[in-house]
Amino acid sequence: MADSTESAPPGYAPRDRERWIPEPAKKNRARGPFERDRARVLHSFALRRLAAKTQVVRPGASDFPRTRLTHSLECAQIGRELGAALGCDPDLVEAACLAHDLGHPPFGHNGETALDAAAAACGGFEGNAQSLRLLTRLEGKVVVDGPERRSAGLNLTRAALDATLKYPWQRGGRAGTHKFNCYPDDTGVFDWIRDGAPDLRTCFEAQVMDWSDDVAYSVHDLEDGLYSGLVSYAGLADPAERAEVCAVAARSYCDADPAELAAVFDELMAEPFWPRGFDGGLASLAALKNLTSELIGRFCRGAERATRAVHGDAPLTRYAADLVVPRRLLLECALLKAVAAHYVMASREAQAHRARERELIAELVAAVAAGAPGTLEAPFREDHARAADDAAALRVVVDQVASLTDTSATAWHTRLRPA
Repeated sequence: MADSTESAPPGYAPRDRERWIPEPAKKNRARGPFERDRARVLHSFALRRLAAKTQVVRPGASDFPRTRLTHSLECAQIGRELGAALGCDPDLVEAACLAHDLGHPPFGHNGETALDAAAAACGGFEGNAQSLRLLTRLEGKVVVDGPERRSAGLNLTRAALDATLKYPWQRGGRAGTHKFNCYPDDTGVFDWIRDGAPDLRTCFEAQVMDWSDDVAYSVHDLEDGLYSGLVSYAGLADPAERAEVCAVAARSYCDADPAELAAVFDELMAEPFWPRGFDGGLASLAALKNLTSELIGRFCRGAERATRAVHGDAPLTRYAADLVVPRRLLLECALLKAVAAHYVMASREAQAHRARERELIAELVAAVAAGAPGTLEAPFREDHARAADDAAALRVVVDQVASLTDTSATAWHTRLRPA
């Protein structure tokens, strides 16, 4: 049921603003339903924890590394502007962008891999599915009265929850991808969100969020690499180095072959906005920021123009359209991702560190499970007491470990597995 005092924003039907658990009308009627969604995500515990979760360089590795939180804020700024330009409700898109990484565990994608292995007996782990679980179950905002006092998480609107679903299916629901957005345990709320939605299709706002995510992390990872000195303009100008980057991009980030990518890379690097060096001074800092601004604008304007060319000038919302990103921009974005992968994540030191992180997560899951419920925080102890079987109990342990930051996961491991 929708809040009776809130009208549907333009382009959105009343059912789009419905909440899974009906809520009484709010005293502040000036704020719309999607503004409330945005505020709920912004003030959530899960968003705050992202400040101490790895993006590329782990928190504490330098004075001001990008974290999952700063990345989410940057993604939200890009998504809000792009979504508004295309006719989406900007608060709705921003809420989805802020929420898109909430489910990331300690140590980023590396921790995700380790938790997926540790959670094999209860259906595995996936950061996107964990985000949905946080939004609809684990965050303490709305609790349903009754014998079990079931949590509804942040109880966002249907449209906002749908906008967070990059992969609207369960594991194995779509061939060619290991990504998914729903564990079997969360099928009830997932089916409610997707009621009436085209099978396996993401809504327009989720597509805007997804592209904003790609733009934010590909451009800003490049910026961080150049600032830190791990990536150099001289290296990017070297044909042999470019060939290595193209090979990584072809292998991991797109369907193009290295020859096509090499041509795109050459033309991208010939653009006049690329600085010719970085010495850490104010002029080079300004030039670096101009580079990121130019690249973000290039990716967003290109997608906006291409989408408008197909769908016209009307507001584009929900399932009325699909975001159109030109192939050229997709390849350029893939190349920027490959730059970070080649220069930052593929180093021998980084690989050794990531291997230890995976060991730590596996050992921590085992230690928490062995000591449960005493090793669990209070909200998770309640879930553990209600677990119907070993698989359900393991899921609670995984929820607990996934909620930790890089810092707290290390501290818990030291406490529970002393040397």
